[in-house]
Order: sequence, then structure tokens, then C-alpha cells
Amino acid sequence: MTEPVLLTENEIYERMVETILDHRLPPGTKLVEDRLATAFGVSRTRIRPVLVRLANEQIVTLTLNRGATVAQPTEAEAREVFEVRRLIEPTLIACFIAKASADDIAVLSQCIAQEEEARQAGDMRRAIRLSGDFHLHIANASQHETLGRILRKLVSRTSLILMTYRSDVQPHSDASRCGCQEHRALLDAIRLRDANAAARLMGEHLRQLESQLQFSQPDGDAPDLLSLFGAEPARPVEV
Repeated sequence: MTEPVLLTENEIYERMVETILDHRLPPGTKLVEDRLATAFGVSRTRIRPVLVRLANEQIVTLTLNRGATVAQPTEAEAREVFEVRRLIEPTLIACFIAKASADDIAVLSQCIAQEEEARQAGDMRRAIRLSGDFHLHIANASQHETLGRILRKLVSRTSLILMTYRSDVQPHSDASRCGCQEHRALLDAIRLRDANAAARLMGEHLRQLESQLQFSQPDGDAPDLLSLFGAEPARPVEV
């Protein structure tokens, strides 16, 4: 005899993030609690904390009396995110260079290698996450608490922007390869402890990312939540 094992809230969260960042749930898609609960085989009370968590990370928008929708950053919001990142990340990388250990630099090298592997495997969600990790490690090791806290929020927002508007979602595209090459150029400047060159390269890298955004998106039908999340049955457990 078997009984279904319900998904945990974290597992539901992970599946929803993956589906949103893989663009199978496009921006603006309404997330109906009842249908999500049915799809995941749980109660609505298990869905609500997940939606709140996604809203806190600006992946989902919660509106009073209208429910939840996948966040839909506007062109102006996307450009503001990159504008602010260009303002603060040159300072963060200069602080990083002043304080980074050999181990910190090794972590950056590992991030780049793993990002390249993910792109070669076609796993763009993981590649974008690892790209964000590269920038977050610089922020964390810079020991600039205020700017680091700001950047952590911006990186989460950037991931959604890139998966929504970036035109180089194919893993083997020239633009995709350039992202890793730009990180390697930054790493070279960091190893030389050249703060001026690193700050300049960081600004150029962020401008290049922004230039790859494509804001005219084709319209499409809203995806069915049951078909997206209900395809995988709950895992059985032997009793």
C-alpha cells in the first residue's frame, strides 16, 4: 500500500521559481491559489506562504483583492535596476580588491567555470543564478554592508529581468559566451589588484547585459497551471 507524500513549501517554491525563470510562466500570468493548490495536491494554506515568499523576492506581485501574478518589470524598472547596479558595483569591486583573500578569488573562478558548464548544458536558469553568485560574492567579501544589502535585492530582480527580456537565452549564442568572457576579464583585473580597471570593466559588463534586453515581447496564451505543475504526481512512499 502506498500513500502520497505531499510536497514541502520549499519544494513548491523551488518548482515555481524554476518555472518562472524558465519563462514557462510568463510575466503577468495570474497565479490562482485554488488551481495551484490542486496542481500541487496541497491546501491553499500551503500555497499562500510560498506566494508571499516569492513576492518578498519581487518574483511575484501580490495585489489586494486581485491576488498574485508573476512580476512584470517594465522597461523603465529594468533600466533603473541596471543604472543602480552601475552606480554601486564599481565601488563594491574596489572594496573587494582591497580586502579579498586568495580563497575569495578562487570562489569567483569556480563560479565562472560552473556558469560555463551550465550554459553548455543548456541550463540557463542555473547559469543566470551562478552569474548572480559571482556578483554577490564580490559584494559579500567587500564587507560593505549597506551596498551589499542593496545589491542582494537587485540581483534577484535582475534574474527575472534577464529571463524575461534577454535575447540570448540560447546557451551557445555569442552573447551568452560573452557573459563568461566578461567575468574572466574582471577576474584578471582582480588578480592584478587593479581597482580602476576592474571598476571600468564592471561598468562595461553591466552596460553589455542591459544592451541585450529585448523589450518587445510576443503575446501568448496564459499557461495552464494544472498542466505545468500537476504533471508530476506526488511521490509515493511504501508503508
